[in-house]
Amino acid sequence: MNYLADTHILIWAIKDDLKLSAKAREILLNEDNNIYYSFANVWEIAIKHALHKTNMTFSAQRFEELCRLAGYLSLEARFEHAYMVETLKYADNAPREHRDPFDRLLLAQAKLENMLFLTHDELIPYYNEQCIVTV
Repeated sequence: MNYLADTHILIWAIKDDLKLSAKAREILLNEDNNIYYSFANVWEIAIKHALHKTNMTFSAQRFEELCRLAGYLSLEARFEHAYMVETLKYADNAPREHRDPFDRLLLAQAKLENMLFLTHDELIPYYNEQCIVTV
């Protein structure tokens, strides 16, 4: 199975953080699964690192290197990924607005590429897309 991982999932996996659920670990460690990261993950890290977020201890370049060393695969960026963002519909009954542009792009990429989007974000399921896997 092909999974595109949300940024926080990748960070937790790289740091071997206890926040990473058993279900997420199982998916990430299953040799039958291909785990992908995107330029959107790297871009998010770059912005947060540049803003000196206290929890962003590594640069975008180091993050990308750690993803490669972990055996994760890079998803090539395409204009169609951005176009796919326009197809995402957020549920009216969501508890609050989802304002994360990185997540929307990652979800759109997963949708277009027929991948599963691996996330822990409680708001992502309100997009009602078949490709969402919440862990």
